[in-house]
Amino acid sequence: MWNNLAYLSIVLYAAAFCCYARILYVPHAWLGRIATFVLSAGILAHYFALLNRSHVMHAIPYDDLYGSMSLFGWLLAVTYLGLEFLHRDRAVGAFVTSFLVLWLTGLVLLGHHEMPEPPPAGGPLFALHVTLNSWAYAAFALSFLLSIVYLAQDAVLRSRRPGAPFWRFPALDVLDRMARSSVYIGLIALIVGVSLGFVWQHRLTGKLLFGDPKVLVTLAILAAYIVYLWLSYISGWRGARAARVCALNFAVVLFSYTLVNLYLTRFHRFF
Repeated sequence: MWNNLAYLSIVLYAAAFCCYARILYVPHAWLGRIATFVLSAGILAHYFALLNRSHVMHAIPYDDLYGSMSLFGWLLAVTYLGLEFLHRDRAVGAFVTSFLVLWLTGLVLLGHHEMPEPPPAGGPLFALHVTLNSWAYAAFALSFLLSIVYLAQDAVLRSRRPGAPFWRFPALDVLDRMARSSVYIGLIALIVGVSLGFVWQHRLTGKLLFGDPKVLVTLAILAAYIVYLWLSYISGWRGARAARVCALNFAVVLFSYTLVNLYLTRFHRFF
C-alpha cells in the first residue's frame, strides 16, 4: 500500500511541477492556486505513504536509507510550502518540485523496498530527534536550491540578456530572504534536534559522546550556517557572495548525510 501512495505522491509532485513551470511563462492567479493545491495533495499522499511504512516498521521510517531519504523529501516539500505561504511567491516552485520528482523517482528506481527490522532505539524522544535533524537537512537543501536560483538569476541579469521566464522569478532580495528563512528553520530544528539527541544519548548510555564523527560534523554544520547568516548581513558579502557560501555549505550537509551516516559513525546508523 505504501508503494502505491509513494507513486501517487510522485505523480502529484510532477503535476505541481507542470503548473509551476507554466506560471514562469504565463502567470495566472488560478493556476498558481492549483499548483499549490496539487503540491499540498502530493505532500498529503507522501505523508500517508510514510505513515503506512511507519506502522509496518512500528517506528518512524528512518532505520534504512530509503525511508530516511523519503522522509527528507517530504520535509523539504513541507518547508517549501510554508515559505511559499510566508513570502507569497510561487516562482521557484518549479525548481523545488522538479527536485522532488527526481529525488523520489531515484528512490523508487534505485532503492530497496524490503521493510527493515524494527530498530533497537526507539521512543518519542528519539523519534523527535531524528525528525528534527531530517527537517534541518531538508531546510538546508531548500536554501541550497534557492541560492542556486539566486546565482543563476544574478548571472543572467548581469549579462543583460534575460529570458522571459527570468523576469518572473522573485526579485533577488526575495530569494535572499527565502534562503535565510530556510536556514533559520534549519538551524532551529538542528539545535533542538541535537539537544534532544544528547538527552536521549545520556539516558541510554549515561554519558555524552562528543567525539562521535556525527556530532563533530553536526557542530561544523551549525557553525557554517551561522557564519552564512552573519555574512548575509554584511554589506560587502550580502547578495551573490553570501549565496555562494550558502550553496557551498550544503556540501558539508551532504557529507554528513552520506559518508558520515553510512561509514564513519558507530553510534548513529543514518542519523
